[in-house]
Amino acid sequence: MSVLFFIIPSALIILSAWIAVKAVKKGVSRKKAVVCQICSALVIMGLSLFFAAKPVLAAETNQNSTEITTSAQSTQNSSQEASSSKAMAFGLGLVAAALVTGLSGIGGGIAVAASAPAAIAATSENPKAFGKSLILVVLGEGIALYGLLISILILFSKLDQLVV
Repeated sequence: MSVLFFIIPSALIILSAWIAVKAVKKGVSRKKAVVCQICSALVIMGLSLFFAAKPVLAAETNQNSTEITTSAQSTQNSSQEASSSKAMAFGLGLVAAALVTGLSGIGGGIAVAASAPAAIAATSENPKAFGKSLILVVLGEGIALYGLLISILILFSKLDQLVV
């Protein structure tokens, strides 16, 4: 079941990207297609979070409705609450790592998209400017690499202790 929570959103995002490419080829402006793509990705992420959290919330409400106040069950409930809080912390760590990677990749892409054409133009006018212009392009790509590094640090810092 958990594989479906990965495969279905991935397939929907690929499908929406394919639809956006086809729309641009038919004459829709690129800006409109990118905005539509971002909105569809956000909707898919929201629906994925909703459907992933729905069984957890249902289990918690069932647990609260059938709770019997005995000492043995109260210790079991506290261990279940601790494991559910660990699972929540693990999930939020994964979401944080995904956001860091995605946003830094978008930022790096924007930086390279702005600096690479200027670097090419500067190199075509003066070949000696290649080294200086290459540094600007590499700085833009460094943003994405730093984001990837931070997400790796998030994933391997304390999240392995939170696995239920």
